[in-house]
Amino acid sequence: MACSSLFSPNFIPISTTPPAKQYWVSSQPCRFAHYNNSKREFPLPAVASIPYQPINVDYLEGEFSGHGVTFEGIGDSCVAKMRLDNGSTATLMLPSGLITSYKTPMWHGGTIELLHTSVSKGENGGAVIQGGVSLALDCSSDGQVSWSPRNWTLLGVKGNAQESIQVELISRDLENTVEVKYIVTLQEDILSSELVVSNSKPSLLQLRGSIVSHLTVSTPDATYAIGLEGSNFFNRPPFLTNFGIIPPDFGQKNESGFGQLWGQVARVGPLCGWGTRNGNTDEAAESSQREGEEEMAGEEDDNYKHLTEELSLIYTSAPRNFTVIDRGRRNSVVVGRDGFDELYMFSPGSRYEYYSTYSYVCVGQSAVLKPIIVGPEEQWRGGQQLHNPNL
Repeated sequence: MACSSLFSPNFIPISTTPPAKQYWVSSQPCRFAHYNNSKREFPLPAVASIPYQPINVDYLEGEFSGHGVTFEGIGDSCVAKMRLDNGSTATLMLPSGLITSYKTPMWHGGTIELLHTSVSKGENGGAVIQGGVSLALDCSSDGQVSWSPRNWTLLGVKGNAQESIQVELISRDLENTVEVKYIVTLQEDILSSELVVSNSKPSLLQLRGSIVSHLTVSTPDATYAIGLEGSNFFNRPPFLTNFGIIPPDFGQKNESGFGQLWGQVARVGPLCGWGTRNGNTDEAAESSQREGEEEMAGEEDDNYKHLTEELSLIYTSAPRNFTVIDRGRRNSVVVGRDGFDELYMFSPGSRYEYYSTYSYVCVGQSAVLKPIIVGPEEQWRGGQQLHNPNL
């Protein structure tokens, strides 16, 4: 499977400090596209083709080693490996900020991988990594081109291998008016991803996006979401991100007719405001879109939701914590969120082989239907926790 990107490969350095401390940002805004059965909204170059600034691994090892963290160079990238004495581990890639692994101890004495990651060969022969936990965030303000934090610089490492380890990354826009800190913390039974967005602009800042997590399961047929009963939701096409995994035939085969409605919605344009809308959309198309939204809205009536069918939902009133149970692997994950008001849930369905490329469910702490507003000289915090209750 090829991995795709929606970003320009052109980058501009905004610091004259030594290479290991330089900030690099994209000169083009983040673009989110909705999945379409027949075509994609934007040309998508392979993620592996995006040029990252080479990282000085020796510098990182000398400056930040200890605290339970080690660094390993892989091509122009770097892997930060966190490990606690109780056996919990997490792997974070730099400068992409992708968390590729979270292994945790289990009640039976062994360890288990909670994240789903796919590695494939890119068009240029390099390895392309998808899945895990990634950040897809778009920052925009009135009359200005949007910006997305994509290349991260290591700001600091705290903690110790006995209790908890914290790795802090930072990214700034070209004008140094928007700063995003990404804080990954590994505790004995929790992996948390926290965002701190600071707005130095004289205008309001709008945030859209999600912290997207691919949870590995034996198959969605053996997987259940517990605790979502009574939550309002909207059916939405899955959105494409740099590291998202979506089956190429998703939505084409569904007995409930969801795929047919999906196609109708795709023709009238994006529903949640991401990507480029057609300014000439006529009233008939807008009316069709509103009718589609009404038909695709609902309230969750199942407190033990079986994830065997294809689904792509955004919950607008979900509890702050809910549980994903995989009967096949006899484990569970409690997913929590802070700051975000929406929950994104995606399942490729169960018509694939057990323990295969599509044996996962995707959850995201999101601002999709409604953006998060950060005022001038204000700061916003939000994040996600993956809790292992199986110790």
